[in-house]
Amino acid sequence: MAIADVKTDSSWIIVIGDSGKEIKRMGKNRKEVAGITGSFFVVVDGSWIITYDENCKEIKRMGKNKKEVRSAAGFSFTVKDGSWLITYDKNCKEQNRRSG
Repeated sequence: MAIADVKTDSSWIIVIGDSGKEIKRMGKNRKEVAGITGSFFVVVDGSWIITYDENCKEIKRMGKNKKEVRSAAGFSFTVKDGSWLITYDKNCKEQNRRSG
């Protein structure tokens, strides 16, 4: 099922499917939703950037360092790292890099 939205509600992160119904939820704790695509979403959790599938199962994580998640769309998300804009896939594999 495709992800239509990911909402935060007090202590929960709730994944909403394209039918408009809740698919799954997980505890929010320190997590902050940073980007959403139709097949995965991106969360910043302390010093980590983590991708999750629609069932809130972790796909991959990478160190945050000075990276800042800017956007997510299609099958990728974009991070600002110093003077670079870097595009990653859901497995945190670099796809593209450009000066930004």
